[in-house]
Amino acid sequence: MRKKQNKKRLFSFGGLENKENDLRICIEDLHNVLNYGVGGLKLWEGSLDLVKTLQSEIQDGQLLLTGKRVLELGCGHGLPGIFTGLEGAAVIHFQDFNAEVLRCLTIPNVNANLLKKSQPLATDVSGWNTDAEFRFFAGDWSEVYQILPYVHTNKKDHNCSPGLGQSVGYDVILMAETVYSISALPHLYELIKKCLNRLNGVVYMAAKKHYFGVGGGSRRFLSVVDKDGVMEASLVSEVADGSSNVREVWKLHFK
Repeated sequence: MRKKQNKKRLFSFGGLENKENDLRICIEDLHNVLNYGVGGLKLWEGSLDLVKTLQSEIQDGQLLLTGKRVLELGCGHGLPGIFTGLEGAAVIHFQDFNAEVLRCLTIPNVNANLLKKSQPLATDVSGWNTDAEFRFFAGDWSEVYQILPYVHTNKKDHNCSPGLGQSVGYDVILMAETVYSISALPHLYELIKKCLNRLNGVVYMAAKKHYFGVGGGSRRFLSVVDKDGVMEASLVSEVADGSSNVREVWKLHFK
């Protein structure tokens, strides 16, 4: 008997149409999340570390999100991407391997935090970014670039040939707790190169230094980056609060 082969599937969701109350796993107040965390479903520490780092980068004048194109990889709850929407990003795209995560978790969170004017999250309501483009993409890192709209279209382009495609790509790529699997690291890195704006694009990566038992970690991912030689990384913050293994946030960009 011939075995059935599992085919990889890619999904794209446009707009914000999921309003079912039984699916609302919502983070109503981003500031409370940062201060106290959340109950219920697991929210990885790296997502909160990443949001705090983005706040600090903005306050220090190192990051401007207004009008930028943002992609969050392995988004889950989508907190970092949601934060960029509150800070004026023009395009926020969320990617996760599992389409059900996007339907049941990410989309309700985006609805709750960015579209409910009855419970504003910002002190200046006029500064809300409700005109931003929100889209959601499901698929494996090795294939999802096929449905993402802002990607470099050829190998020479994403390998940094001078003068090619410098205005193409996302301005900011976010990822939290995505580098735990050694086998997935090359695919993740190649996806980043395909998607990042070569001229001024920046990647913010929040991760544990080591993921015991699975072999991945921030340093293992950075070894992939260093070996390729076309991007450089700098450590932005380190968290050693005793609640988990040492956590880090790194910033990467093309040389």
